[in-house]
Amino acid sequence: MLKTNLMKKIFLFLAFALLFLSACLIGAQQTESTPDASPTFAPNASAPTPKQIRPTLHWETSNPKTPTATATPTWKLPAFSAADRSIYLNGLAPEYQSAAENGLPSASLYSIDFIIADELYRLAGSETVIYTNAENVELNEINFRLYPNLLGGEMRVSKISIDKKSVVPTYSLNDSLLTLPLKIALQPQESVVVSMDFTATISQTVDFNHGVQSYYDATLSLAHAYPVIAVYDAKGWNAEIPSRFGDVLYADASFFVVTVDAPKRITLVASGYEAQREEIGNRQKVAYIAGPARDFYLAASSEYQVFTKDANGIALRFYARASVQVGAEYALNVAARALAIFSEKYAPYPYRELDFVATSTTAGGMEYPGAIAVAKEYLSASDFYLESVVAHEVGHQWFYNLVGNNQLSEPWLDESLTQFAALQYFDVQGQALFRRDMENRWNAIDRRGIPVGLPVNAYSHAEYSGIIYGRGGLFFEALRESMSVKNFDAFFKDYVQSSLWGIATTEKLKTTAETHCACDLTPLFAQWIYP
Repeated sequence: MLKTNLMKKIFLFLAFALLFLSACLIGAQQTESTPDASPTFAPNASAPTPKQIRPTLHWETSNPKTPTATATPTWKLPAFSAADRSIYLNGLAPEYQSAAENGLPSASLYSIDFIIADELYRLAGSETVIYTNAENVELNEINFRLYPNLLGGEMRVSKISIDKKSVVPTYSLNDSLLTLPLKIALQPQESVVVSMDFTATISQTVDFNHGVQSYYDATLSLAHAYPVIAVYDAKGWNAEIPSRFGDVLYADASFFVVTVDAPKRITLVASGYEAQREEIGNRQKVAYIAGPARDFYLAASSEYQVFTKDANGIALRFYARASVQVGAEYALNVAARALAIFSEKYAPYPYRELDFVATSTTAGGMEYPGAIAVAKEYLSASDFYLESVVAHEVGHQWFYNLVGNNQLSEPWLDESLTQFAALQYFDVQGQALFRRDMENRWNAIDRRGIPVGLPVNAYSHAEYSGIIYGRGGLFFEALRESMSVKNFDAFFKDYVQSSLWGIATTEKLKTTAETHCACDLTPLFAQWIYP
């Protein structure tokens, strides 16, 4: 019996070894026969230089280990399907499960596979998207945003197909806009399947857009680090190069099934819930399921410890170095209070968990669906600044994610609204410091009456802080005073709940408010909001 088992193991080991060698030979043959093939990435190799002709994907992890027969678990990730969305229910609060199954029939479904290299700042993978034309006009193309090409890194794509037919793309906006022509126009409510491979090199600084895509101080931050479908709105496909100090993402709510193949030494944190995990040699493979959500966020570090708290059934986790435990636990207590307040005033929080990660972001905090990045230095003390960052970023789970907006052309609809949400949090706590902070921001630019409703690129950096984070938040106090508290509270809840998972506009907010006050708010909006 012992000899028989040993022979079986030897046979299986040889079979796997032969299979692995065959795959390597096939990959080598493909590389030799393809003129524009990309080089194999070796450990510590320099990053590839940008090219207008994008290479065929070919990726090799550092020091790969062939799994033995006894070390290979069974990978049973649920099927990726437009018809069956039950896999998303485990991550959603009960109030939002019907939206996942029936309420967003035209939402895009992403299936993404990431491979993170040992040195962490390089990644590769593949993406398949089921895209449905949710507009009332036919579409002759589909646009994707390649954000690494705007954020100090580089993304290259290859093997692009639509419904399994090869597509020749065009690139614009510093190679950040990928346009895929459609041979047959896509009619309203028709769907196509778009597939592509990609490689990316991530910036090793935090100089671009607050470090939302960066590998810095032993921490990897990956926001929108995959080809993202652009939004088609009243002006057509949204396409622009965003400001360096505002948010860059403008996205519809979508569904995600994401697998991450990464070094085992790092702790992974991501949007959505962890559906499956396996470890083979020095690598780990983790599957995440997220949605509805406007982005998929991933962070990783070998230095993370996790601190936890339950907030009325919502699992709160903070991933940070052990040395900042006091700050992390303080932040979780703030988050629990903010979730309770905002869920009561606006709508229930949509997910079963909320993760925080300590990163090197230069913004104090950054919001993502079901995940929040907090600047590491803010965790060294439990004070007003940490509390205000956490309250503000938790507010973004409503204003940006639940209720979307064009963050480039109407940034006040998420940032100013979230400032007011944080003000409401502090009002419940009986603290006036946050209101003074908003006043000070506006005072810093001499309380100039610059309109709140301008695009990001219409402001200087100082004006953006003073108007969007100062005057814009204070506008809602003026609006509440003009409507009465009762009408204002009813309007605010209606605005959120009637806009769930959609894209709101300034006019939507104004008309909803006017419905509840039975009044004309045009003069007030002209004084504060309109150019």
